Amino acid sequence: MMTMRATVLSTQRGRLLVFDQAMLQRVIVHARNACHFCVGDHVCIRYSGAMTMSIPPQITAISISRIPRFGPRRHLC
Repeated sequence: MMTMRATVLSTQRGRLLVFDQAMLQRVIVHARNACHFCVGDHVCIRYSGAMTMSIPPQITAISISRIPRFGPRRHLC
């Protein structure tokens, strides 16, 4: 399993467009709970490691959690 820290750029039904902070690229994330996130949210995405070679690349989330911006939990991911 892989983990990605990202910032939500846009939301659509069933998917997010995020900016992967480690690879400095946009990624489409397929997720059933995409509607629970807002533009600007910092998120931790767990996925299988499989990523398409499309532009932008695409992954399917196993889980997504919001990362608090401040406070003791800000480094969780």
